[in-house]
Amino acid sequence: MRYNRFGRTGLFVSELCLGTMTFGGAEGTTWGNIGQLQLDEAKGLLKGAVDAGINFIDTANVYGNGASEEILGQAIQSLGLSRNDLVIATKVFGPMGEGPNARGNTRYHIMQQVKESLKRLGTDHIDLYQIHGWDPVTPIEETVRALDDLVRQGHVRYVGVSNWPAWAVAKALGISERLNVARFESVQAYYSIAGRGLERELVPMMQSEQVGLMVWSPLAGGFLSGKYTREGEGEGRRAAFDFPPVDKEKGFDVIDAMRGIADARGVSVARIALAWLLHQPVVTSVIIGAKRPEQLTDNIGATEIALTAEELASLDAVSALPSEYPGWMLELQGEYRAGQLNHPPR
Repeated sequence: MRYNRFGRTGLFVSELCLGTMTFGGAEGTTWGNIGQLQLDEAKGLLKGAVDAGINFIDTANVYGNGASEEILGQAIQSLGLSRNDLVIATKVFGPMGEGPNARGNTRYHIMQQVKESLKRLGTDHIDLYQIHGWDPVTPIEETVRALDDLVRQGHVRYVGVSNWPAWAVAKALGISERLNVARFESVQAYYSIAGRGLERELVPMMQSEQVGLMVWSPLAGGFLSGKYTREGEGEGRRAAFDFPPVDKEKGFDVIDAMRGIADARGVSVARIALAWLLHQPVVTSVIIGAKRPEQLTDNIGATEIALTAEELASLDAVSALPSEYPGWMLELQGEYRAGQLNHPPR
């Protein structure tokens, strides 16, 4: 297991992060379709992850309406794990009640929910507190000021954001610098070899501003697990919850390319999909979720795969994004200046 620097900080997190979305979901709900693991099953997965060197764990207050956080906290305590050896991340934004103020990125909601998350997790601090979604109502300044207060109070160590557009993250970073408050050190975003859309705007912004990337749904909601083919989609999570959206025809081309590499190495297609992500320089940590220990073990095995330059080139080619404006114009005009790096004037 390798450990990567987290954003612009001095913190190091494991290249794989254990996602706990499968913990505590109730049958018939969105989270129940993803997973309904209870304490004993969660303990087994958590122990397997920690034994493999994973020190990074991600949850959210909305997962199981708080059940995921509660089970995670109980599992850590029951296993006797050292809190100081773990980096625990959770999130705030989604509805946690019926009232109009029980959601969003307001100071009102953030201050209330951090107390609830701390209580459910059974800890005195959250290592990474993330804004879970885009709020078109609340001013960004209100959100970043509230998060900074939590950092100054010691309830939160670092702050991050999930599912925001690049312009909004950049704006938040500018506001944080102007106000001299804690800035977003990470973006948690969907990224997979079948869904490379964030490469257009988010990746250049994160690389420019030294913001870390936490990847959610690296197997595209199970689409890249190897169970799905053109001849017929297998059973699994996507049968009940077809998310995130995937261009399936292109996705099957990607699966075909990965299957050839996987068969030659004697490993699963899923391992190749995860290994491809681990080879991307912008990636800080890839969040893996599992329902069974064997799934977790297989996913962790991706850390042992070193793809060759030829394999990476073939996978990049089959999964490449179609050219769009302004990207193609930036590339064209950038050649004028980039060329000077290789052939500086005398």
